[in-house]
Amino acid sequence: MKFNKRSGDLQFWTHDNHAIELHRPRIIESRMKYIHDNPVRSGIVEKPEDYLYSSARNPATAGKLLGIERFD
Repeated sequence: MKFNKRSGDLQFWTHDNHAIELHRPRIIESRMKYIHDNPVRSGIVEKPEDYLYSSARNPATAGKLLGIERFD
């Protein structure tokens, strides 16, 4: 967490906006991997699919809470 100069409190989220147009499958896959790897980088889990609320979980896994649909 960072110190937020505006409010004097700790800041969890960034104020930066890095919009990326998702117009190619390679870019979509890259952003999905980035999102799936966030809990790993944060030290919450060892593998992306271990995070309970992640769409990286195998759809066939028992106890799945969230699913994703692919549109190719």
